[in-house]
Amino acid sequence: MRPLLIVVTLGASGAVLSALEESTPAMRALVPRILFPSETDSQSAQMILASIATSTMTVVSIVFAILLMTLTLASTQFSPRLLVSFVRDRVTQWTLGVFLGTFSYCIAAMPAARALPTPFAPTFTVMIAMALTPICVFWLIYFIHHISNAISVNHIVDRIRRETELVIDGLMPELRRPMQPAEIVAPFAGELDAAITSRQSGYIRFVDIDRLRELAKTYRVCLRLERRVGHFVPEGVALMCFTRGERINDERAREFLAAVDIGPTRTLQQDVEFGVVQIVDVALRAISPAINDPTTAISCVDQLSCILIRWIGRSPPRRAYYDPPHVLRLVVPWIDLAGLLDLAFEQIRHYAVADAAVSLRLMRALADIASTVTDPNLHADLAARGRRLFAGCEGRIQSDDLERLSRRLAALESGQAWKDAASETCNRL
Repeated sequence: MRPLLIVVTLGASGAVLSALEESTPAMRALVPRILFPSETDSQSAQMILASIATSTMTVVSIVFAILLMTLTLASTQFSPRLLVSFVRDRVTQWTLGVFLGTFSYCIAAMPAARALPTPFAPTFTVMIAMALTPICVFWLIYFIHHISNAISVNHIVDRIRRETELVIDGLMPELRRPMQPAEIVAPFAGELDAAITSRQSGYIRFVDIDRLRELAKTYRVCLRLERRVGHFVPEGVALMCFTRGERINDERAREFLAAVDIGPTRTLQQDVEFGVVQIVDVALRAISPAINDPTTAISCVDQLSCILIRWIGRSPPRRAYYDPPHVLRLVVPWIDLAGLLDLAFEQIRHYAVADAAVSLRLMRALADIASTVTDPNLHADLAARGRRLFAGCEGRIQSDDLERLSRRLAALESGQAWKDAASETCNRL
């Protein structure tokens, strides 16, 4: 949409400026004489506009070739799920818009330069086209610099991490309190005796919680979503269950369904899992035998630990919504911390059992996460994951690497991981 708006705007500007210049000759006084000694030289104006239009279309073909190469590389080397972010990249959209807009500007202005019946050269309009030319040149240089950074794996996973953290901030704005108790969901005031089935197949991308709660209060029903954000819902499968199902007719069912956005692909609107999945995909491809790039996998593990630390530092997203305060109106399922830890680390742990570097970094990531928690139950869960990681690596990596992994596990279990990291640093020095 952004490139189209730029193209339409610049194209309309070319047509309007040329027409305005013909009706207002005073505009030509703004054009230096060195550019157009003769204000009736329509042939020169047409030649300049045609040259700029031809050049910009040539560059557009180059830009498209670079984009196709980038998309192919990102899909095969990293993950096809990353293609959405490349398509949504603003610099790419502005690049296409600026070049195609300059082309449309020149084409729209060209008919005004004529020799018959009265010679006329839109000199001011041509001067603007000439000013757009160096802008296109500098923008092409910036685009090449941007795209070279965009295909860097460290840049990619860092961007996904930052976007995922923004989703966490929006979904979980409150900081976690020390020893925060788990949310207790009261029972519904009645049986969930009716269901609304999905009328399309796709992934749940966004749930308008306020709208669902408002509708439930208006129609005096209570409901529970059966699938969480990011899950796939086939057409005809129950999407939400209700109490007092006799109050939900077909029209009201459509209102409830309109509060849930379902589409063919997952997005990062409310889906923290999708951000984690993208980084995990990059890590799994990196440690596959075909690529064998443990450094990239280590970078992914580092970014995953940042996401999990951000998640742990926030109060879990609310599942139960009451309106009025004593009446449970809506229950929305969300992934819990244990599920997020499984999603982030379990596949990497399974495929990295023979890779000492990745396994060591996984153990350090667990220790980094453990250093930020105060809940003893959560610390015990992280230690159990560390022991499972160590058990999987026994007999698969060399003894000296296994000894380093054992020391990190001991530091994780004791809560003194920072001392182990400091001692390793001192030994290297």
